[in-house]
Amino acid sequence: MTLHEHTQEDTAEHEHPSETSGSTRRLALVAVVNFLGFVIELAGGLLFGSVALISDALHMLFDMLAYAMAFGASYTAERFEGGEAWSYGLHRLEPVAAFLNGVLLLPMVGYIVWEAYQRFLEPVAINPELTLIIATGGLLVNLGSVYVLQGGEMSLNERGAFYHLLGDAGGSVAVIVSTAAVAVFDLPIADPVAAVLIGLLVLASAGNVLRESTSILLERSPVSSEELRDELTTLDGVDQIEDLHVWQVCSQLTVATVRLTDTATTLEEQRTIQSRVHDHLTGRGIDHATVELVGHTDPDTDPVGTTNHSH
Repeated sequence: MTLHEHTQEDTAEHEHPSETSGSTRRLALVAVVNFLGFVIELAGGLLFGSVALISDALHMLFDMLAYAMAFGASYTAERFEGGEAWSYGLHRLEPVAAFLNGVLLLPMVGYIVWEAYQRFLEPVAINPELTLIIATGGLLVNLGSVYVLQGGEMSLNERGAFYHLLGDAGGSVAVIVSTAAVAVFDLPIADPVAAVLIGLLVLASAGNVLRESTSILLERSPVSSEELRDELTTLDGVDQIEDLHVWQVCSQLTVATVRLTDTATTLEEQRTIQSRVHDHLTGRGIDHATVELVGHTDPDTDPVGTTNHSH
């Protein structure tokens, strides 16, 4: 028979990272603050004729929707236990929400560029003084939101929100600079130029979020499998790595399975080797590891397998 040992008490459910409560609250707060910023910037852009300000407002709107989606995913995953049918709970909602978050940004880029193109063809006079005040307020909203999210390890959804906020802050700076150019140098073309720059920032944000979320959804290894394989073979008692898989369920839960041959001559030595392998995997940021040893002990003895949870 195959022996399984758990370093925690055997339960029907696994306990997974639950740093999400703080993350959920931060995402909710950022969503509310950005919605207020969107309303103010949109009203100002429509009243004062600034396409750059309208673009920045739309950026805030889509960010707010993204934060709300991330909040919903974190809130649900945090409270859904899963049981036997959903052994990892609903933590996969995190990368799914982040992926949709990135996809939502793409049509916004198209709209911003189209509006900027229309202003290139037919420049519109703007009210630089009031536009400048509102854009500065938008920048303060972005910086305040960045302050709320920064510090400590961020979840994928928080990193996605962080990228959005950096893009928003850059967009607000672009609006401020373009408005100053209109006021000082009478360059109405500066407004649509700033809008295009904001569009590029949004596109970069979308690329970052889509790349990270896709890597998790397609189960790309978060560590170099070749390097990890080499490291494990240097451990005392490990002969050869026959099989190694590392993937992420979400940004805060990394899982691995390892099958290896060992040089142990007793069951006790095998357990020591297993513990050594588990410790190394934990040190590499792997939260849940299953290790199976195919050793050179009594040929009538089946492989020893252990599962380790480090949360």
